[in-house]
Amino acid sequence: MNPPDDLARAVEAVLFAATEPMTADAIRGHLNDATGIREALDTVQALYAGRGIELVRRGDRWHFQTAADMAHLLRRDREEPRKLSRAGIETLAIIAYHEPATRAEIEAIRGVQISKGTIDVLMEAGWVRPAGRREVPGRPLLYATTPEFLVHFGLSSRRDLPGIDDLKAAGLLDPVDLAFEQLEVESSDEED
Repeated sequence: MNPPDDLARAVEAVLFAATEPMTADAIRGHLNDATGIREALDTVQALYAGRGIELVRRGDRWHFQTAADMAHLLRRDREEPRKLSRAGIETLAIIAYHEPATRAEIEAIRGVQISKGTIDVLMEAGWVRPAGRREVPGRPLLYATTPEFLVHFGLSSRRDLPGIDDLKAAGLLDPVDLAFEQLEVESSDEED
């Protein structure tokens, strides 16, 4: 095959730099109304035939794309970072420390109702799963953590979760929580 002429090279450059598929008229507009655009497109298309990228026509528009037989190489499983809401973090912690736990138990510990989507988000992340039903009236669904939860947070087992002393040492407990805990200790001392 002969090397492409200057017009074919110019068409190739315009299409390569384009952010969206272009019509032959749009390409012509970039090339000072040059003639022979369709022939140049055919030349470029033939030049890229059988390569990793190809020039394709979709309707009346032209663009470069990855060759269909190479598309699988570009598919990557991207892990999207998840930002959990405070309710999600609290719910996950309650399930991890108290599993298996029902929605009512989680709400009793948190002191507020859980929105329907909170547990769904945790399940979608793969960190929480249904774990049967509690044998009480109404048979509420139980929730537990998954092996993916342990892997994500670098834990061997739930026994590796930090204890209250670890959380205090790390400064992760809210000063208000520590004040309430101190009041409970003082009030239990007075009762003794």
